[in-house]
Amino acid sequence: MDILKPIYTEQNDCQDCYKCIRECELKAIKVLNNAAQILHSDCIYCGACVLVCPVSAKKLRDDVKKVKSLLHRNKNVIVSLAPSFVTEFPNLSDQQMVFALQALGFAHVSETALGAQEVSKQVSKFIANNESGVYISSACPSVVEMICKHYPQYRNNITPFLSPLLTHAKYLKKTYGEGTPVVFIGPCIAKKTESDEFPELLDAVLTFSDIRKWFEEENIDPYLFGEEKNAEVFVPGKAGKGALYPIDGGMIMGVKNNTTATDAVCMTFSGISTIQSVLKDLDKYKKSDILFLELLACSGGCVNGPGTDKSYSTAIKRLEVIKRQNKEEGFEIETDFSLERNFNSIEAVKKNSHSSNRIKEALSRIGKYSEKDEMNCGGCGYNSCKEFAAAMLEDRSEPNMCVSYMRKIAFDKSAALLSKIPSGVVIVNQELKIREANLSFAKMMGSEIEELYEAIPGLVDADLHKIAPFYKLFSSALSTGIDNLEKDIRFGNKMFHITIFSIHKHKIVGAILRDMSQPFIQREEVISRAKSVNKKNLETVQKIAYLLGENASETEEMLNSIVEFYSLSQD
Repeated sequence: MDILKPIYTEQNDCQDCYKCIRECELKAIKVLNNAAQILHSDCIYCGACVLVCPVSAKKLRDDVKKVKSLLHRNKNVIVSLAPSFVTEFPNLSDQQMVFALQALGFAHVSETALGAQEVSKQVSKFIANNESGVYISSACPSVVEMICKHYPQYRNNITPFLSPLLTHAKYLKKTYGEGTPVVFIGPCIAKKTESDEFPELLDAVLTFSDIRKWFEEENIDPYLFGEEKNAEVFVPGKAGKGALYPIDGGMIMGVKNNTTATDAVCMTFSGISTIQSVLKDLDKYKKSDILFLELLACSGGCVNGPGTDKSYSTAIKRLEVIKRQNKEEGFEIETDFSLERNFNSIEAVKKNSHSSNRIKEALSRIGKYSEKDEMNCGGCGYNSCKEFAAAMLEDRSEPNMCVSYMRKIAFDKSAALLSKIPSGVVIVNQELKIREANLSFAKMMGSEIEELYEAIPGLVDADLHKIAPFYKLFSSALSTGIDNLEKDIRFGNKMFHITIFSIHKHKIVGAILRDMSQPFIQREEVISRAKSVNKKNLETVQKIAYLLGENASETEEMLNSIVEFYSLSQD
């Protein structure tokens, strides 16, 4: 079930705007029955779709209930707290944060940064003991998912170690007992995939947004807690350089601090689109240097993760992290266990190839028969019409997602409808320039206008002042914004009944003209007006009957006979 995944779509809320597809760099979304759904085989859980959905149809799995249940059953639940908490709760002391979490029921709070420090050490040794090549950090779970699923050729380039979080969780289990529950609190959604894959190490994952709501529910304000001497803060001790992991280059600072490989070149990049450009043709790197890449899915680093509520300058967030870093060496954990892991459990996405004929066939379904028909407007969410066509062939998109195609269908339908209506139809703007008119209207205006219609279909941009002497009715409707104006007007030797209505008040009006001189119109009008008189008379009779207690219906019978007579005549 989708609801068990870290991200899912609330189908009834989806408004088929396709914004999530536009923002998803990997197009890990499919549309079925006009609702966007997550393609979990392709998704890297970066959370971009959650952030951009205008109606909040993209949801995060709520693990708060699970954590509350853990706290109810076990009094020794430990928090692994991401170092970026200083950007979510600025000016909050370490002790205040610990006190606030303990007020929720957690026994202890430890810094995830301790695990980050140990990973930096292991990576430094690994790089020093290897030859030239490209090595990619395993710290960001979204990047790991992205490479394994979409760039599997670089799977073996990922440094073969647990992430900082999993390293920290494993250490806490070893130190405080295997049965001790560990809950991560941080800005990352993708960490939920780690708890799903390694439930023996990590019991649950909460975002900063989750913890803020929980504080509000319990009426806990972390800033109201005071400082206490000798009170427990972070266990087993405060981290050092590992606290820099949430920012661009934070891991590299730790790796360089521990590395003996002086010839290693280290680079950092963040943001999915930037990482895509980094990975492009990376396999062609054949130099003798060692290249280590710290890649972070969130632009600017973890401080801008999707599980945060605080959105402000990345520069200030970065400064907050740097300022908080422990100036001393900090506590170092001892790991007498292996941190190695492989990534074979994450399956690569099967890439489909489509022949040019199949693409052309799909494009023809949306009225695109040549390259000039391909607008590549991006309205469907895809970067090009051909990319959209490929998605249709893979049942990830539907023809009605194409804006230009649906617009053409709507235009064709309205044009067909206008051409079949026997009455004249004309639509004008506030300058009384015709936006659309049918042939019946042109014929009603005379032979010259009919000839003009043949030269300019729809009489588009023609001036109504020069076509219809009754243009003042349109001016009046535009100025007053009236919804419905009916009038009988004489035009030459003909009598027209005109109905003018607002399409866009004060800007666009439409009109329907009926030629009263036509026999079938005359009969229809007599019947219509007789029914109208009959209805009004009935209302009057009912009022009189109510007041006088009498029931006069002779007029009703007479008018009914008129209606019946003309109806039979028409038949």
